[in-house]
Amino acid sequence: MLQILHDSNIPFMKYRRVAYVLSTVLVLATLAWLFTKGPRYSVDFTGGTLLQIRTVPAAHADDVREALDAGGFRGAEIQQMTGAQKDEFLVRVQSDTTDARVIGTRITQAVAAHLKDTQVEERRIETVGPKVGGELRSKALWAVLASLGAILLYVGWRYEFKFAFGGVVALLHDVLVTLGFLMFTGREVSLTVVAALLTIAGYSINDTIVVFDRIRERSKALRKEKHSRVMDIAVNETLSRTIITAFTVFLTALALFVWGGEVLNGFSFAMLIGTVFGTYSSVYVASGLALDIWISLDRRKGIQAE
Repeated sequence: MLQILHDSNIPFMKYRRVAYVLSTVLVLATLAWLFTKGPRYSVDFTGGTLLQIRTVPAAHADDVREALDAGGFRGAEIQQMTGAQKDEFLVRVQSDTTDARVIGTRITQAVAAHLKDTQVEERRIETVGPKVGGELRSKALWAVLASLGAILLYVGWRYEFKFAFGGVVALLHDVLVTLGFLMFTGREVSLTVVAALLTIAGYSINDTIVVFDRIRERSKALRKEKHSRVMDIAVNETLSRTIITAFTVFLTALALFVWGGEVLNGFSFAMLIGTVFGTYSSVYVASGLALDIWISLDRRKGIQAE
């Protein structure tokens, strides 16, 4: 197996309480935002129409907004795309009709009528009814909860309690922190973002289980060592694999973020954040909590663990 680190001896567990503070702050900030402002849902979940238009020559976002206000679409959300597509806009509107062709024609005509000598081209249009949007939001929430519950059952059955608890808390931590970064940066939560959150959950538990397997092996071979020392040895032995895996996943997500276009922007951004925190949580959340539970259980039995 490819190794980029040899004989590393980093005392990870020594700094776990510092990591607890950082993670607690991030999770509490996310929960506070979630229950006060809430995420910015996409058309997938709220219902409405999403239209992507191109203006030639490139128009200013304020001019497009004025055109939509004049055309009867007051309150429409407008987002100017970045990169090579600066002449394109995403327009989200709530309308009394769900006929995509009618809405698309009305929007392009409104912009073309207001911006003289500007050609308006319709690039993409998506329409979701409010009832369907509500059902999708409910199903997405249940999909996330069901997947986390299934992982909890599997880890609980496959490992001891001290490992299962740490692993599941790390999963919740990764999903919440990633959702927090999406909300803090004003990004939409769409079906593709939900797919990214489920992918992050799978990536995180896979990384955590690799570390747990090595901890379990080393705990049998190094019975006389302190628990924290066993943890550090196991984490250092899997460090090369962890870094290589995380780095390759990160590079893939970065390529999607840079060149994947607006449609994949939310997915790739969530994957970038989730990869970083999924790797971090395998060491400092999952393993750290497993260590503290391990020590606590031994002390209840009257065993001097540390």
